[in-house]
Amino acid sequence: MKPRLKPRFAVPILTAAIASLFLFQVDTATGDGPARDPGVRGGPAAAGGHLNGLTPKEVEFFELGKEDFAEVEDVADGLGPRMNLAGCGTCHSQPATGGTSPAVNPQVAFAEAAEPSQLPAISAFIRKNGPIREVRLVKNPDGTPDGGVTNTFTITGREGADPRCNLQQHNFAREIADRNIIFRIPTPVFGAGLIEQIPDATILANLAANSREKRDLRISGRVNRNGNDGAITRFGWKAQNQSLLIFSGEAYNVEMGITSEAFQSEREQDRDCQFAAVPNDTQNFGAEDALTGTTAIQNFANFQRFLAPPTPSSSNPGGSSSIGRGKSLFSSVGCALCHTPTLKTSRNSTVVALQDKDANLYSNLALHDMGEGLADGISQGAAGPREFRTAPLWGLGQRIFFLHDGRTSDLRVAIREHSSDGSEANAVIRRYDDLRDSQKQDLLNFLRSL
Repeated sequence: MKPRLKPRFAVPILTAAIASLFLFQVDTATGDGPARDPGVRGGPAAAGGHLNGLTPKEVEFFELGKEDFAEVEDVADGLGPRMNLAGCGTCHSQPATGGTSPAVNPQVAFAEAAEPSQLPAISAFIRKNGPIREVRLVKNPDGTPDGGVTNTFTITGREGADPRCNLQQHNFAREIADRNIIFRIPTPVFGAGLIEQIPDATILANLAANSREKRDLRISGRVNRNGNDGAITRFGWKAQNQSLLIFSGEAYNVEMGITSEAFQSEREQDRDCQFAAVPNDTQNFGAEDALTGTTAIQNFANFQRFLAPPTPSSSNPGGSSSIGRGKSLFSSVGCALCHTPTLKTSRNSTVVALQDKDANLYSNLALHDMGEGLADGISQGAAGPREFRTAPLWGLGQRIFFLHDGRTSDLRVAIREHSSDGSEANAVIRRYDDLRDSQKQDLLNFLRSL
């Protein structure tokens, strides 16, 4: 069990101010030229603080959770033996703790710090100016479906690891050659507590709404569900996780290789590479109080649960009039049929600050068939190889990379990628394509205002 009172170390994450060295914002006053992505919205991070209305004790749990979320783990904590990075906050850092991939990929420095020879094996898909990427393989060697996380790094060569632990990286070059590899980037967790508190009935009622227009546009959609109790799952690229606690425990295990009371089995069973008691993260019953005895995954869940949603801009980019027109166009072309602007949280939440609140997430939390262009070949729960959860758009204005694999930083490309053979978004994208350039600019300005 890792001690909960040990000294903490700040994660070297990129702030919005530093990011401005690498990114610039385009002048987006509506004009006669071709529409352009305004780029990452400048100014301070519009997210990262806690919800309004929390009790003093809830704020304490939020702050401890944020501290734990930002902590860099080491071998003594149970890091590895295989992992993608060493801290939640390292992946979720743009534009603030809880976000997504920063402008400079920390995976490169992470590889160089321990064993530089591990870097060439991932250089085809991990780049310094690219997104943080998690690897999944479509099929096992015997041809059966895989879909699980295949870690990019090992603890071989890292401080605290026994020299006898000599793990080899996976043969990623072979998987690339065989077209058996797909990527995922970190999803932002801002406002996650609000998402967690949206009732299943609300999600289903919203999915059934506007049925005639959806039918005319060939938009269907369905929810993903827990295989045991049938509850609607909602977190992750394929809405595969039901709660923030499960979401946190799974990420701790598959991204950092750290076991917990929720996920107790080491993903790498080599006994020469085990340096901490299993499970690594457990309740500290000898702690002075419940706050400091809380497990790491509970801290992660508390941080996300109490994390406020992003604050949109009313005037940047392009001015308030352009943003207002773009918001109207977002609905009229049909984007809002899947990217639902607002869903209401439950009246029965145990946290008053989460009760009966408008979650302005711009998502219906449902699965949609995105066609061959975005298909990743992987199934998770009820989600099939071409299905993805409608990504929440709140906070989009300060994101750098888009789509599940971070393939683009240009909103225009991200919109275009929604259209391909079999995609439910095809008719909506045709409507978008029919807009005048000035209208497209208004819509892009609205998206970057979120």
